[in-house]
Amino acid sequence: LLDSTRELAEKGKDYSNKLLAKDVGRGKKTQADADAVLARIKPTVSYDDLAGCDLVVEAVFENREIKADVTQKAEAVIPKNAVFASNTSTLPITGLAQASKRPAQFIGIHFFSPVDKMPLVEIIVGKKTSDDTLARALDYVAQLRKTPIVVNDSRGFYTSRCFGTFVYEGMAMLQEGVSPALIENAAKMAGMPVGPLAVADEVTIDLQWKVIKQTEQDLGRKFVKPVAYEVVQKFVEELKRPGRRFGAGFYDYPQDAKKHLWPGLREVFPSAVVQLPVGEAEKRMLYIQALETTRCMEEGVVTTAAEADLGSILGWGFPAWTGGTLSFIDTIGIREFVAEGRVGAAARMLGRPFDLLGTVTRGLGRGRTIGFPTANLMLPAGRLEPANGVYACWAWREARGIPAVVNVGVRPTFDNAHRSIEAFLLDFSDDLYDETLGLSFVRRLRGEQRFPRIDALV
Repeated sequence: LLDSTRELAEKGKDYSNKLLAKDVGRGKKTQADADAVLARIKPTVSYDDLAGCDLVVEAVFENREIKADVTQKAEAVIPKNAVFASNTSTLPITGLAQASKRPAQFIGIHFFSPVDKMPLVEIIVGKKTSDDTLARALDYVAQLRKTPIVVNDSRGFYTSRCFGTFVYEGMAMLQEGVSPALIENAAKMAGMPVGPLAVADEVTIDLQWKVIKQTEQDLGRKFVKPVAYEVVQKFVEELKRPGRRFGAGFYDYPQDAKKHLWPGLREVFPSAVVQLPVGEAEKRMLYIQALETTRCMEEGVVTTAAEADLGSILGWGFPAWTGGTLSFIDTIGIREFVAEGRVGAAARMLGRPFDLLGTVTRGLGRGRTIGFPTANLMLPAGRLEPANGVYACWAWREARGIPAVVNVGVRPTFDNAHRSIEAFLLDFSDDLYDETLGLSFVRRLRGEQRFPRIDALV
């Protein structure tokens, strides 16, 4: 466990110590088991201690220069066949890999906070990432007993892009004069775990500002300000309320009481006389996340409806009752979604006009149903055409006389990473569950060996 100072490294180990102490107190582990785990964690400030590591996970600040420095220092001592992974939540993996002398062994392994509780891991494949590196990353996640999704490279990847729209939409409504309490409660009424302002505080507004500034620096003239740009800037640079870790953000954090919305919000962003209906606020926050998912599908960032749905629920807490972001659109209907989805930032999120219907239709596979939130569904007649990496097996089923009714009552298991992904998919290949996780499975994920299947979320 390498950090910039011995104190910080020991602090990281102490976090594990506290988690293990809870398990011992609850009878989940013996003290001997806990001590054995702690004995395997070696706090250090020396890169030389990385010698012999099979895999290194970098989790420093979202700054390209700092990450490049860490990459080069680590690669100077780790074995030639070692995998170097970045836990970045926003910076493109292909760009970060430029600092590496072995870009084929560079990959993104994005964990979610708090890591000990969040079940999803987003694996990001760069342009030069090899199949072997991807397979080893999947093996690593399987050993952690977490559920992986594999996505292609993009700024913000899949989860951060979509989740960011939820946070920014909440800030945009605040700026428009919507009551802070209405925003937070509407989000929870819609099924989100917490409100967007509370989430912004948790991840820190300061981090969001750093990400925005890094993006602005990277893109130059192509940079488009997010809808919450002024709000984030004001809280960090003017109000000096950068988030919970600093003791103040959209909320106050008194030591002897529960957190509460900062009363000063009403002065900084006066509430409008006529407030947005709660139902409309709910739609704005759910629709913007679903819309960004279709953009990720259209761009090939995420390539299956199942992984999109799974990632949205397990990754950032999109309401489980929807079945996931794409199943949410399926349930509403594409044209109905587009008609209602013009509220809020849905039609202005790019900072310029764009084809909303086209984006949703292409992202969902040319208007055909590809995600299913419930079991025992009758599929639409006709063949489901491949689009943007989303493949279906209607022709394959027809050729074998398989009925159109599909049962998706498969439960997720965590025996290995293979099952933790495929438990959410309907497949029709007898050998799929029999083969072990390895290159053949990875090649199938990457598209070198297409196997027919219909994506479905339990």
